[in-house]
Amino acid sequence: MREIVLDTETTGFDPFSGDRIVEIGAVELFNHMPTGKTYHEYINPERMMPAEAFSVHGIGPDLLEPPQKPQPGAVTLRDKPVFAKVGQSFLDFVQDSKLVIHNASFDMKFLNAELGWMGLPKLPMEQALDTLAIARKRFPGSPATLDALCRRFNIDNANRTLHGALLDSEILADVYLELIGGRQPDFGLSAQSASGTAKVEDDWRPAPRPSALPQRITAEELAAHEEFVAKLGEEALWNVS
Repeated sequence: MREIVLDTETTGFDPFSGDRIVEIGAVELFNHMPTGKTYHEYINPERMMPAEAFSVHGIGPDLLEPPQKPQPGAVTLRDKPVFAKVGQSFLDFVQDSKLVIHNASFDMKFLNAELGWMGLPKLPMEQALDTLAIARKRFPGSPATLDALCRRFNIDNANRTLHGALLDSEILADVYLELIGGRQPDFGLSAQSASGTAKVEDDWRPAPRPSALPQRITAEELAAHEEFVAKLGEEALWNVS
């Protein structure tokens, strides 16, 4: 079962009032496990960047009025492709897979507006799975933002000082797996065949991550572990090579 966890960043709230997509990030899951395949594009919106949007995602200081001098690591957009150059490659990546999106109506509205202006097929709303709706149903009355769900599930989002489509997609993938019951996949050992019977799936393996995940254990925790192992003696499991 292939799913795509997806997020966008935009210049505002309404594509039909002139707002555009400036970033798309997506992460591929297979049987609820990340495969390491991603899709990521920064997009030239062909318009100025409102200060309110810039304060959320920090993208496009060169499109502010007046333009700001980009800080190290800032993403400028004037040299990035317009959506018309990436729309087909985006559709080729997502195909007909289920789209896992937090507040799906927002992203789908923008994606379908951009695809419609290109004359490309739009994404049916039933293709989207809204994790915001799932969270509100599971935890009625509780905050259901991505940050709030990270706190609830103890998911590290320390790098999320600003919104970013690919980073948010990676975080949302972890949140989604917790929302549907935690990491309890069948390890890719079985899949449904066309006849509906289970079969061994031996032609798929998760690919290595393009970059290693950040270390989550602290120096103090590592030192405490080493001290604990030292007390167990030379035959402790951790000391057997």
